[in-house]
Amino acid sequence: MKTWKKIAIGAGAVVLLASIAGFTVYQSHKGVVTVQSGKAQRMDLVAVVSASGEIKPKTYVNIGANAFGKITKLYVREGDRVKRGQMLAQLENVQPAADMDATQASLEAARTDAVAAEAALNTSMADLNRAKSDAERSDLDWSRAQGLYKDALISKSDYDMQKAAHQTAVAGLAQAQARVAQAKAQEDSADRRIRQADANLTHANDVLKKTTYQAPFDGVITNLPVREGETVVIGIQNSPGSTLMTLADMSVITAEVKVDETDIVNVQMGQPAQVTIDAIPKKFFKAVVTEIGDNAIVRSTGVSTSQQTSTSQEAKDFKVVVTLQDPPEDLRPGLSATARITTATRANALTIPIQALTVRRQADLVPKDEKGSVQAAAPDASKDKDKDKEKDKQEIQGVFILRNRKAEFVPVDTGIAGTTDIEVVKGLKEGDEIVTGSYKVLRTLRPGSSIKVDNAAPKKEEEETS
Repeated sequence: MKTWKKIAIGAGAVVLLASIAGFTVYQSHKGVVTVQSGKAQRMDLVAVVSASGEIKPKTYVNIGANAFGKITKLYVREGDRVKRGQMLAQLENVQPAADMDATQASLEAARTDAVAAEAALNTSMADLNRAKSDAERSDLDWSRAQGLYKDALISKSDYDMQKAAHQTAVAGLAQAQARVAQAKAQEDSADRRIRQADANLTHANDVLKKTTYQAPFDGVITNLPVREGETVVIGIQNSPGSTLMTLADMSVITAEVKVDETDIVNVQMGQPAQVTIDAIPKKFFKAVVTEIGDNAIVRSTGVSTSQQTSTSQEAKDFKVVVTLQDPPEDLRPGLSATARITTATRANALTIPIQALTVRRQADLVPKDEKGSVQAAAPDASKDKDKDKEKDKQEIQGVFILRNRKAEFVPVDTGIAGTTDIEVVKGLKEGDEIVTGSYKVLRTLRPGSSIKVDNAAPKKEEEETS
């Protein structure tokens, strides 16, 4: 045989052997799933609820207009610190002051009328006492005259004269009593006029006081939207009045944040928090939860659900207030802030990456050979079949464990969740190797699948699509 023929036969044999080897390797790797893995390990875990909001003083008040009028004097500027009772603003008060003076004069006149009514009552009482004396003397004279006339000791004219005098005395007593009653009524009327004038004076004084504004507590003027010479109005039914200024007590600073409805159940009073402020980057402020709202707030409208007439399926938040422990002095209300509230902690907890958790239906966990075997159902077993269908639809939370290069689904019970890891309280032990990614693989991975681990580099494209 010639040399070139031998070479050709040898080369063909090598190619054939290489093809057979390649086909064998391909068949051996067919159906193998490439995954990323990690291990269940113990670590300290902290559960955190993050929410955004703004800085607010614990105590603040919007000082609104209590009267209609022009601002004649502003005694403060924005940013000024004021003391309780310090004068803040003055409105024009010509008419209220005139009403005050007129009401004061009416009160003084009513008091003078009361003095006169008291004097008239005293005079009437004196007249009544004199009339009583005259009536008593006349009664005695009349009784004596009756006896003398009966004994024929006086004439008929004297008898008639005594009778007329007695009747005149009795009438005078009744007249005096009427004058006393009239004087008492006049005195009572004068007293009522005094009370009426005093009430009018209180009203006029209140109207006059509402033209001046004083600080209700120590604080800082954080907002001053008006100027001297502007006219302010009071609010009516559905129209808010003018706001003169905002006074805030900056000694206690809070961050009012909105917590998602799925996290609010984990937030409790007194829990520690860490607050970051956008205007003061790279600084963290310690805080504590001091208030938790009871009413949900619709995220899109900011309106409480208790104020809505119809139900809504929109996302909702709850107001949570955290109080800063050592706030800086240069904080201003309205600054954007983020609070990280620590809701739970676990020391030396068994943890796995959160992305390793997956959910499977009961039917997805049944091996293929068991699914293929179909048995004839008994006529009276229809209810059992319905129960089995419902059971197959039940979802089970678990992870895939790597055992003998195969994926095995293991149900787990979880505890608190941290930022990237979650606590496992049942189902795993320390050191178990689990499938952690990718997300696309975890969605479709089935129990019993062959596994190839590749932790060299994460697949960014799959993570972005997830």
